[in-house]
Amino acid sequence: MRIALAQFNPVVGDLAGNAARIADLADQAAVAGAALLLTPELALCGYPPEDLALRDDFYAENARVLAGLARHLPQGLAVVVGHPLMADGRRYNAATVLRDGQTLGVYRKQQLPNYSVFDEVRTFSPGSAPCVFEVDGIRFGINICEDIWFPEPMAQAKAAGAEVMLVLNASPFHVGKQTERHAVAHARVFENGLPLIYLNMVGGQDELIFDGGSFAVDAQGKIAAQCPAFEEGLHLVELNDGVPKGEWHDWPGIEASVYQALVVGVRDYIGKNGFAGALVGLSGGIDSALTVAVAADALGPERVHAVMMPSRYTADISLQDAEQLAKNLGIHYSVQPIKPMFDAFLAELAGEFAGRAADTTEENIQARIRGVLLMALSNKFGKLVLTTGNKSEMATGYATLYGDMAGGYAVLKDISKTLVWALSRYRNSLSPVIPERIITRPPSAELKPDQVDQDSLPPYDILDAIMERYVELDRSPAEIVAEGFDEATVRKVVRLIDFSEYKRRQAPPGIRVTRRGFGRDRRYPITNKYRAPFR
Repeated sequence: MRIALAQFNPVVGDLAGNAARIADLADQAAVAGAALLLTPELALCGYPPEDLALRDDFYAENARVLAGLARHLPQGLAVVVGHPLMADGRRYNAATVLRDGQTLGVYRKQQLPNYSVFDEVRTFSPGSAPCVFEVDGIRFGINICEDIWFPEPMAQAKAAGAEVMLVLNASPFHVGKQTERHAVAHARVFENGLPLIYLNMVGGQDELIFDGGSFAVDAQGKIAAQCPAFEEGLHLVELNDGVPKGEWHDWPGIEASVYQALVVGVRDYIGKNGFAGALVGLSGGIDSALTVAVAADALGPERVHAVMMPSRYTADISLQDAEQLAKNLGIHYSVQPIKPMFDAFLAELAGEFAGRAADTTEENIQARIRGVLLMALSNKFGKLVLTTGNKSEMATGYATLYGDMAGGYAVLKDISKTLVWALSRYRNSLSPVIPERIITRPPSAELKPDQVDQDSLPPYDILDAIMERYVELDRSPAEIVAEGFDEATVRKVVRLIDFSEYKRRQAPPGIRVTRRGFGRDRRYPITNKYRAPFR
């Protein structure tokens, strides 16, 4: 028996478009000789629908589109469609099995995740019953995503007669996630002795990236097939005497997978929201260099415009490197000096500032001038401004509100500075586009004479290690110090992270690649007097 896996990229809320895509994939599956087609979790409406799933009209429209889809599927092909369902006054994350215009079964997700980026308890009710259906003499059970992380739903399906488990997923990417999926699939297979087929969504939805990598596990726990990461496609699994077999694609390494996630995030955020392209403020530094490289790879160089906005403190080598990077990528490049505007601001504020020494105020004015220029170009040409700040800067508040934080999408929001360097070298291993001097120069905002980041921050390897422990792993300052980190440095980093919450709350959405990013993951009060003890 041949089973088709529709590893595709739905658009949240585009019910008609998603249904048309499912119908097209069903036609392809039928031509390929498949008897069964699987679609991802909530494939009909896209994932996550968030508070769309609180609207009654949303469920009614999904039901209407699903009924229309059922009439247009190829004869003889069973199709498992993920969709939201309203039944008996309750809302469910569900999957319906369709064949020849008939419903063979309906499954309602039982385990609703309510942690990290998930809040399905807010929108759905849990199901309680298994769904087992038959195709060509084989009895299939259905689980949906979180269900497989608990023993009960699969055991329940086996008790109801399932011989093969089908798992529909919208499982978002973070580093190491595929290993976790394999581990939990192994656990369920060993408990029940059933082969398992795991289908995952692919594509970007706001902060979340879905990485595909669908796979099949035989009854002995061996991974028998694995689909490509971050790529749409229809993939086939052969099921012979209960043993699945299919194509195999190696999982990319850390830098490759994170870089692909960034490319998918930019491509889909800009594409799905209808922007003409991307605008990036290019400084000659490594963060903007990596951002513009991702944008060019995601959109094509013809849709990317980089703007160099030198100040009186910008080094000549920054201008040279920015121009060379733009040439290497083949993107549109322009230079807009900010000195005349900065001088005008200083002259206007001279009376108010009389008797006060220059400080970060003057630095921030320059950053905000750049933000105004980029947003003006965005308004005029319909391109989205991509901000360039990394996670290390967002953590410590080393960024200017309404300046370098002004924009529509934060590509590096969950990328530490040390990972920025690693990703830049990875990108250059594909083709050498980022000038070596950009990678090796000490990072600097170039907003005052002879400025470098380490004037204000600890060395990035130390900062990032402390940030990872405090933000991503939720370790206490005392635990971090106990690991051997200097107490004064830990105090400084923790204080900066806690104090900067008000800035992060106003930052644009950005791509999540770690277990815990700022935004959907980590939600702290802005007004907050709690300070974790060091003893």
